[in-house]
Amino acid sequence: MEEEAEIDRLPTDLLAHIFLMITSFTDLAQARSVCKKWKRGVKESLARRESLSFAGWKMDDDSTARLVRHAYSLKELDISKRRWGCQITDNGLYQISLAKCISNLTSISLWGMTGITDQGVVHLMARANSLEHLNVGGTFITDQSLLAIAESCPNLRSIVLWCCRHITEIGLLHLVNKCRKLESINAWGTRVPVDCFIGLLNISPALQIKPGVTLNIGAAPVLPVA
Repeated sequence: MEEEAEIDRLPTDLLAHIFLMITSFTDLAQARSVCKKWKRGVKESLARRESLSFAGWKMDDDSTARLVRHAYSLKELDISKRRWGCQITDNGLYQISLAKCISNLTSISLWGMTGITDQGVVHLMARANSLEHLNVGGTFITDQSLLAIAESCPNLRSIVLWCCRHITEIGLLHLVNKCRKLESINAWGTRVPVDCFIGLLNISPALQIKPGVTLNIGAAPVLPVA
């Protein structure tokens, strides 16, 4: 009788702990196909993960949503677009919004995702009620997304709106009025007039706005657009 290999004696719980250390989705997919026990181990490791980053990976809507759905303990989700990175669309954000972990997320990055619109962001934000940090810089969102964020994310502490040139002072005022825990806004490259940011500081004097804005209107800097 052939003796069982040492690695085959490892319990699923220990396998899951080992797979938890693997960050390559390609390696996880290969491990998953080894046998039923390893498949269970990979699935359990996903369920334990508190952070997932798809930045730099060639991911589509279905594969990304599938992984997020298995990550029951997820707290931080990064699907930002870097070189050769995610190609997520509104359909992908909608699928991701249905995952059980979304209501527990504290951080989401959609940095540079030019394939998404307000439609997808609104779906995602509607269930991200525990969100504290959001990066939507480099996207084409409008005030519609800001209104959805304001209504659904009362615990928001920081938001990156770098180069979001379609947002206006209406959306920002609503956001700051609703999200009273907001501490930081990155507004580099927006087309919002400086007077609006002065108004935001009148609502929340401790708010940090990048680039620097002070209550001294006479010395207020001009926000760069480029």
